[in-house]
Amino acid sequence: MRVLIVEDEPRLAENIARSLRESAGYAVDVAADGQEGWFLAESNTYDVVLLDLMLPQMDGMQLLTRIRQAGQLTPVLVLTARDEKESVVALLNAGADDYLTKPFDLGELLARTKALIRRGKGQPSPVLVIGDLQLNTVNRTVQRSGRTIMLTAMEYRVLEYLAHRPGAVVSKTELLEHLYDYNWEKFSNVIEVYISGLRRKLDNGSDQQLIHTVRGQGYILQD
Repeated sequence: MRVLIVEDEPRLAENIARSLRESAGYAVDVAADGQEGWFLAESNTYDVVLLDLMLPQMDGMQLLTRIRQAGQLTPVLVLTARDEKESVVALLNAGADDYLTKPFDLGELLARTKALIRRGKGQPSPVLVIGDLQLNTVNRTVQRSGRTIMLTAMEYRVLEYLAHRPGAVVSKTELLEHLYDYNWEKFSNVIEVYISGLRRKLDNGSDQQLIHTVRGQGYILQD
């Protein structure tokens, strides 16, 4: 999953980004002002946006409005020092999906971020089930037919993204856009390597393949 943080407090932005990368394995881009946030939001595809309200160049409410006017449906979690009822109502009416009042606990932020990503993909449960495959997105564990499967961090990220879109064809480009941040280096066969590793581990001991290749289009995870 790929997250955009728009926050002008460097230390807070760094702490949030580190927590998301280390605890959830997400790819994270950080913008320090509203204009940079809009450039990144317009140029890239994100699974969730964490948006501070008090920003230079363009404030959070303006950026939120612009994101929604552009037709983007990406879930937005607003980080605000304001807790007045009128401010909360205005945020929700402008298109925010959730909000947290500063100061907040990083564990709660992570939980809310994961919940927004799941809901944004139509998967409200933290446990994703595809046939005899189960992914627990809270503790990042994988089982098939009750057998625990050990994956590398990147193998898990690829599988989790596919599991959020069961039955849909996901292109290699889409996977790259959601698994790497703005500074990623483009390796042409990196996705094929992870898919190969996943197939070897997931299908071991089973006669039914879970990840299928749709030639010229991408990959599909289905029972």
